Amino acid sequence: MRTIRPNLAKQRLAAGRHVIAIEGINHPDAVERLGPIEPHAFWFEGEHGIASPLNIGDLSRACDIWGMTSIVRVGRVEEQLIYRTLDLGAQGIAVPHVSSAEKAARVVDAAKFAPIGNRGIYTSRQGIGVTDYFHRANDETLLVVFIEDLAALDQLDDMLKVDHIDVFFVGPGDLSQVLGHLGDFAHPEVNKVVDDTIRRIVDRGRTAGTVGNASNMERVSKAGAKFFLCSATAWIIRGFNDLRQTLVERE
Repeated sequence: MRTIRPNLAKQRLAAGRHVIAIEGINHPDAVERLGPIEPHAFWFEGEHGIASPLNIGDLSRACDIWGMTSIVRVGRVEEQLIYRTLDLGAQGIAVPHVSSAEKAARVVDAAKFAPIGNRGIYTSRQGIGVTDYFHRANDETLLVVFIEDLAALDQLDDMLKVDHIDVFFVGPGDLSQVLGHLGDFAHPEVNKVVDDTIRRIVDRGRTAGTVGNASNMERVSKAGAKFFLCSATAWIIRGFNDLRQTLVERE
């Protein structure tokens, strides 16, 4: 009997280990080629990017080849959108602007089968050939909710009481806007709110995530974050600049 594919990122977080999710790679061939470096997860953007029903199957399939977790950020808290994305093969769902315990509970309800939730019954790509899929899917489905609104900060304590959410993700981008520092993701006030929110999440025994890069990784990991969304584009630019500088020095 074929068994359901394990969710590497979910397993690592449950064991208290860090997870790096790579964003900015949106073609299955490119995802597959990066498999040998053993990323924990790939993040496909459906709120601001091109992840859609037309390509989620191929993107998640490329992740499956190397055992990497496929995570898709959908555009909103909407039940059918969430479970259709899982049906297409994603192993994880990220949902933006989750600003209340009621919205967090709706995410869980849409993404989990009974007895936890009411996800619509359908055999996902991940369930093909898996006879006990409906009994195992909940264990292998990763849920990420974004904390990026003032209302979410105010209601965070209640939100942290909602079970079955794997990561409470503190989003510096939208927080910069609502805090009055539009686009200044590294403003001292934004950094303070991000760090303080991470600590609030961790102090309640939940897992915190945020954007990770070369300039902030030490700070946010020290605050307690375990899940890091990292841009492949930033790494490519940094590597290219290092290579170019080597050539400039030889001229």
